[in-house]
Amino acid sequence: MMGVLRLDEAGDVLLCGGVSALLSSTLHLLGLFSTSCWLLFTTLWLLSAATILLLSAVKVSSDGKVVVVTGCDTGFGNALALHLHNLGFRVVACCLREEGEGVQRLRDLKSPRLHLLQLDVTSQDQLKTTLSQVKNLIPEGEVLWGLVNNAGVSTFGEVEWVPEATYRKVLEVNLLGTVFATKTFLPLIRRTRGRVVNIASMYGRMGNTMRAPYVLSKYAVEGFTDCLRQEMKVWGVKVCLVEPGNYVAATNIFTDESVRQQAQVMWTAMTEEVQQDFPRSYFDSQVNLMMSYTNAGTRDVNDVVEAMTAALTQKYPRARYLPMDVTTRIRIFVATHLPEWVYDTCYITTARPHLSLPNSAKP
Repeated sequence: MMGVLRLDEAGDVLLCGGVSALLSSTLHLLGLFSTSCWLLFTTLWLLSAATILLLSAVKVSSDGKVVVVTGCDTGFGNALALHLHNLGFRVVACCLREEGEGVQRLRDLKSPRLHLLQLDVTSQDQLKTTLSQVKNLIPEGEVLWGLVNNAGVSTFGEVEWVPEATYRKVLEVNLLGTVFATKTFLPLIRRTRGRVVNIASMYGRMGNTMRAPYVLSKYAVEGFTDCLRQEMKVWGVKVCLVEPGNYVAATNIFTDESVRQQAQVMWTAMTEEVQQDFPRSYFDSQVNLMMSYTNAGTRDVNDVVEAMTAALTQKYPRARYLPMDVTTRIRIFVATHLPEWVYDTCYITTARPHLSLPNSAKP
């Protein structure tokens, strides 16, 4: 396993240590265990930690299993399709476009176990067509084992800046695309007691300025996945979340050109009142800040691919995989478990450029 999975497991091992310490101390204080408290603690911790590590190492075979992956044009989906193929799965790689560097990379493989289909996850008609195609592609003796809802888009801008159409587009792809693709393939996956893997984000666990449309879509994906996981438990279907950290540089989800284009659309769509309250100098400073992020984050997508693969291949998968660095994990912990003012002070207030309010906007 890659380092990120070891970090996930390390968190479980530490939790076992805490529970073991609490249990051994309680039993010792109640006089129910007369031998050394440290001996009991060590025994409980070693047994529970070993159980976790052993269970995470148990895998299912790829033989006869088909996996559908959406959003395979570039980034995570493209790399995952190649990786799963190399592991022996039959892979249906769904791409929004029929051409492109990533699409050509998959096509050049010329493998009978790698099928490329064009799919816009926001189109019900295309989803129905894709389902029919997938059924026809599955040979006798093979089954649809997994669906990886990877297709997604991103944008930026303060809440008042982003046009309504952009909010709708992000929600249609990131949220409704995930919901509709899941509904399309779930009957087949339910019959094989397979897997659904949804790709959320670190921004499905915490908010951030300038990212409201993306954040709200990923928060919703997290909620949808939690509900689906609970509903599918009785069917034996495992539903997992993968929450990548900052991989902008690796996925090109933002480029200098795309940031400029989105900025122009936002500024043009703003009302005159909003333009007056947010001076162009401030707007440009925020756009420049976003452009500085286009080469930020981790460039190697291997940790994310390994997390997706673990969700599909571990016999006892985790509900959540966090392919992110330690710094991001700490930030999520602060945002999730500490008072909001701590997070705002540490990560928002100190990082925001000063905005001088015009007289018309001052309270």
